[in-house]
Amino acid sequence: MADYHPLKVRTSFAAKVLIKLKQVVFPGSAEYWEKRYAYGGSSGQGSYGRLAKFKAEILNNFVSEQRVGSVIEFGCGDGNQLELAKYPDYVGLDVSEKAVALCKEKFTNDISKRFFLYESTMFDDISKEYKADLALSLDVIYHLVEDEVYYTYLKNLFGSARKYVIIYASDKDEFGGIYERHVRHRNITKNIAENFPIWTLSQKIKNKYPPGEGSGETSFADFFIYKAG
Repeated sequence: MADYHPLKVRTSFAAKVLIKLKQVVFPGSAEYWEKRYAYGGSSGQGSYGRLAKFKAEILNNFVSEQRVGSVIEFGCGDGNQLELAKYPDYVGLDVSEKAVALCKEKFTNDISKRFFLYESTMFDDISKEYKADLALSLDVIYHLVEDEVYYTYLKNLFGSARKYVIIYASDKDEFGGIYERHVRHRNITKNIAENFPIWTLSQKIKNKYPPGEGSGETSFADFFIYKAG
């Protein structure tokens, strides 16, 4: 894998001020998710019900059709989405110790799956254990409110993939509402094109259940499938 040039960060002064104000009551992405899982929270509605089934259908078909031999996921959460997955070999990473523990317990008898606490520095001297044909990011990126955390996450995500990267996220620059301290949307296609030029966006799959689409759970996230050039 070729070395990447320094990641570009373009944040306006007004956005920086807003980030600082949010951080007064929001200590950080990792701490937020650790507390959420520790207090019995879940990965969110996107990992359950019809949205989970939609994601599983797309991902399982891709893994089968492209003959993907190994998958690494950056943000395995509580493992509910993973229960629908059909992956030959899987490594799940998460910033929450509680989430990792939940997954280890849930899949204790499945030797094809391994789980580790995600720390950005673990990729400074990357090992074979953290390399896979396909790297996944599902419903994670718009929860990375800090610029440094976001760009380091992208670097590690693409750096761990041999062939493909699949991201399920929004694609716009926008902050979450007043009650969504843990949400910050990103213009991912632009950021990735600028920082990871050897990766090509080969396909975008729109959400089957976008906002305003009937009753039930909906999502603003779409699939973005990248292929190594």
